[in-house]
Amino acid sequence: MLQRSGTEAHAAENGWRRARGRASLIEVFGSIATRPSGPLWKKLLAFLGPGYLVAVGYMDPGNWATSLAGGSKFGYALLTIALLSNLMAILLQALCARLGIASGRDLAQACRDAFPRFVSWPLWVLTEIAICATDLAEVIGTAIGLNLLFGVPLELGVIITALDVFLILWMQNLGFRWVEAFIVTLMGIIALSFAIQIALADPQWGGVIRGFAPTTDIVTNPDMLYLAIGIIGATVMPHNLYLHSGIVQTRRFGDTVADKREAIKLATIDSTIALMFALIINASILILAAATFNKTGQTNVAELDQVHSLIAPLLGSAMAPTLFAIALLCCGMNSTVTATLAGQIVMEGFIDIRLPAWARRLTTRAIAIVPAAGVTIWYGEAGTAKLLILSQVVLGLALPFSIVPLVMFTADRHKLGELVAPRWVTALAALVAAIIILLNFKLLYDAAFG
Repeated sequence: MLQRSGTEAHAAENGWRRARGRASLIEVFGSIATRPSGPLWKKLLAFLGPGYLVAVGYMDPGNWATSLAGGSKFGYALLTIALLSNLMAILLQALCARLGIASGRDLAQACRDAFPRFVSWPLWVLTEIAICATDLAEVIGTAIGLNLLFGVPLELGVIITALDVFLILWMQNLGFRWVEAFIVTLMGIIALSFAIQIALADPQWGGVIRGFAPTTDIVTNPDMLYLAIGIIGATVMPHNLYLHSGIVQTRRFGDTVADKREAIKLATIDSTIALMFALIINASILILAAATFNKTGQTNVAELDQVHSLIAPLLGSAMAPTLFAIALLCCGMNSTVTATLAGQIVMEGFIDIRLPAWARRLTTRAIAIVPAAGVTIWYGEAGTAKLLILSQVVLGLALPFSIVPLVMFTADRHKLGELVAPRWVTALAALVAAIIILLNFKLLYDAAFG
């Protein structure tokens, strides 16, 4: 019998089938220094950043479509789903940070190193499908934003969105902090735009508070369930799990267990703060739709350009449509940037391609954006809302194939050693996975049998 090589034996001893390969996002790996000493808040300030890139995926244009449709049709009732999905996101993103820091692998690399190819390659294909669905939403949102603000035709706007790959290459050459600063600036513009619109809408705050309470109608009403799973799919997105486990490794922290444990704590705080900010944005979208469209009996509003045309008379301000379009464009730009990074992490992690940085970036971007652009141009403006909502449901159905490996890896002491997730965290994460899988089966049953 042939003996295993030293690296394979070492990998097996540490719970992995294969030894750790090239670092995630090698161009910026460990490029940002953290603060090894001092008070917690100073350490946190040095670590902040990855959570906000992750939070972008929780407020993308696909989320707008599902939240606008849910708010216009069911009022404030689906706010409870926005809250539930955000709590799920906080838990899962904390596990992503733990995996990246403790194992030195992003989720794609972990799947490659833990599973045989007949398992890891189908997982890669499913993840690429999910990223295509993500890009579909972001391409549509950005194109519509360009159309509403500058009159750019939808087909041309779709092509313009592909140029984000060059924007990322340029910003990464300046330093990964520039990417983070770009994202945070656009998030600030989105927040300001919605703050003004919510003030103009003057929602019923009692109804808003009641909307965060759960109701059985979400499970018994197929239409509400469809949108609820869409919101979950738009919030807990598969590509975000891969993204976070990769970009958290842009921080330079020590190699000891104590150093990594502190890095996990800081990364968890970072993502939790950022995701609470994302919840405010998501809730604002739904509240805006409920306070304007549902209140006036317009219960079938979902098209983003339709919202743009209707919102001015309902809010009594000519400024409202412009604010809506600006926020939408910023959201689309932010989301395409982070989706591009996630696409690189997924392809490099699963199949370990070795190409120059620009070629890898173009290849990974093309795989995701070409199908999305083709579908968008084929359907045109008339079908954008249906495509956006469908894309989010696809993401919801794809989620278990990312969540289950994540929970498995972070619960495995052979793989993470002393940094393995506490049992109560693993139990909650397993419960989240079970809830999502059950909701997906319910959706498929309703779709099949009416």
